[in-house]
Amino acid sequence: MTPIEAEVIRRKLGIITENLRALQPVKSLSLEEYRRDLFRRKGTERLLQELIEAAVDINTHLTTAQGQGPPDDYYDSFLKMGDLGVLSSELANGLAPSAGLRNRLVHEYDLLDDELILASVRTAQDLYARYVKAVEDFLKTNP
Repeated sequence: MTPIEAEVIRRKLGIITENLRALQPVKSLSLEEYRRDLFRRKGTERLLQELIEAAVDINTHLTTAQGQGPPDDYYDSFLKMGDLGVLSSELANGLAPSAGLRNRLVHEYDLLDDELILASVRTAQDLYARYVKAVEDFLKTNP
């Protein structure tokens, strides 16, 4: 087991929180409004990618700090957080598919579905806000 580095985790939680805040205005856009602004679309994609990657970094850190092997992949990193009790299984299962979104954002950027990205912003606002709270609660009880 390795020690939990709370300041590293909180820095990454800060990235998630900051990106969620930056994405807030996007969630109320219509698909047409979203599609009209290239910089907003590209910014949205990058903010989503960063917040997912920050969560995966946290997941990997906490999983290995709890004596588990590293997750097999990004998807598994969320499930392991559920297994460890850091996240509820409902939240872990809800977040795990965002690993696939991250992969599409990074590797299939030329084939992205704007409607899916816009829906993902709305989903992220709920699920990742709950993720931040769950990880903070875990840190408070596991210094």
